[in-house]
Amino acid sequence: MSDTPITPTDHADGLRDLGYIQELRRELGPFASFASGFSFVSILTTVFELFAFGFGLGGPAFFWTWPIVFIGQFCVALVFAELSVRFPVSGAIYQWSRRVATDPLGWFAGWFMLIGYIVSVSAIAIAMQAALPGVWSGFQLVGGNASPTSPTGALNAIVLGSIVILICGLISAFGIKRLATLTIIGVSTEIFGVCLLIVILFTHTVRGPGVIMTTGGVEGHGSYIWPFLASMLMATYVMYGFDSAAELSEETRDPRRTAPSAITRCMLVSAVGGGLVLLGTLMASPSLGADLANNGIAYVLTAQAGNVLGRIMLAIVSVSIFSAALAIQASAARVMFSMARDGRLPFSRALSTVSKRTATPLLPSFVVCMTAIGILLLSLGSASVFGDITSVAVVIVYLAYLLVTLPLLIQRLRGHPVYSKPPLAGHFTLGRWGLPVNLVAVVFGAVLMVDVAWPRAEIYNTGNGPWPMTWFAPLFILGATIVGAIAYPMMRRQAASKAVIMPDATGLTTALGQDPA
Repeated sequence: MSDTPITPTDHADGLRDLGYIQELRRELGPFASFASGFSFVSILTTVFELFAFGFGLGGPAFFWTWPIVFIGQFCVALVFAELSVRFPVSGAIYQWSRRVATDPLGWFAGWFMLIGYIVSVSAIAIAMQAALPGVWSGFQLVGGNASPTSPTGALNAIVLGSIVILICGLISAFGIKRLATLTIIGVSTEIFGVCLLIVILFTHTVRGPGVIMTTGGVEGHGSYIWPFLASMLMATYVMYGFDSAAELSEETRDPRRTAPSAITRCMLVSAVGGGLVLLGTLMASPSLGADLANNGIAYVLTAQAGNVLGRIMLAIVSVSIFSAALAIQASAARVMFSMARDGRLPFSRALSTVSKRTATPLLPSFVVCMTAIGILLLSLGSASVFGDITSVAVVIVYLAYLLVTLPLLIQRLRGHPVYSKPPLAGHFTLGRWGLPVNLVAVVFGAVLMVDVAWPRAEIYNTGNGPWPMTWFAPLFILGATIVGAIAYPMMRRQAASKAVIMPDATGLTTALGQDPA
């Protein structure tokens, strides 16, 4: 470790080397940085929400999708941890892609991340319907049946989700310090909830761990590989968003040390905690039939721990959902701010303006909130369409990740890696493991993206709609790409007329590990 202390001035100077001045306020410490990533992943929320889906498609053996997805995504996290040392700047995925590849590729990475993040805000907020009415019936604000699949339940989900999103936007307007405080409270509550859930499950087991070696007959007379691949959506949905710690780099103290640690710890804690919850649920479930496939972890809790403890867990899940929505909304706003600062979005001047009072980008937070609420309104017409968009958000984010890891892998193979010179003492680096880790990140990322995007009626056409709905993911991505291709030339001309501080040639080539010409 280096004995020289790093000061806020050092951070500001490093940001200037990347082409920007320090406008945001650095108030996040190590745990707050970890909390931003852990809240986004939110294993308690996402595993609680999607366990029934994964089990229903893959049976008990779907458990093995968890370590498989973790291996691939942890390699992605390691690559991102290394990049966060070199480029500690808001809009991480967008910034990394444009600096290790090309400006157009970086723009598309940012464009896809914006779509994925904003849809994720909607998806996590609407999950409140599965938790709050179970805590207290008064949260069923529109009356009627609280089931998310019922008309009144679906409408109430939009109301609750919209309220959550608006509150998150208001909190963001008060500055990063208040946001961080609430995120830390949410993460602390979630960690307690995960530990409590694990204890409950493993003290009420009715079968041994060998259950994860059985399929439950979900394959019928065919091969198990297909239901297994379909059930992988649960794990892929959980294990993304760990990069949000890097999205807040410009608001983090000592980001070159803090962000890499936060990214990797977030993934490790999530993998261990989530894996134990999955295993414990399968071992403690009274049956492995329709009740578990329809109601998931809630069924096991009610059967084994009673209604009172079940309500307590639902209250903890509600806190986790709110914390996750807050973290995702903040990350989306930073991506929008970063792109606008480079003149890459419409109304860039307004979107890149930082409040002098709170030192936060207010308008991006507002735009993210309003857009997320607009997406929620899609559920009024068809809940299945909203579910399809939620699923495709995973595909889009994984695609954006590939727009970082693949160009970086190409650079490494060409002998021009981002790190050709020894890193500063005490900073994270993959060293000679960079190439194999990067390769695994690309291969797994591509396979997982294709798997989730693959046309399946079980995922993309659950409402038995017209056949194009089965192809929703490829068509949605194609549409997003076409819109992006039309918009990019206009944004490029706008950026050319915008005075943005850019790195000099020596600084950029040094960052890329090349000697200036």
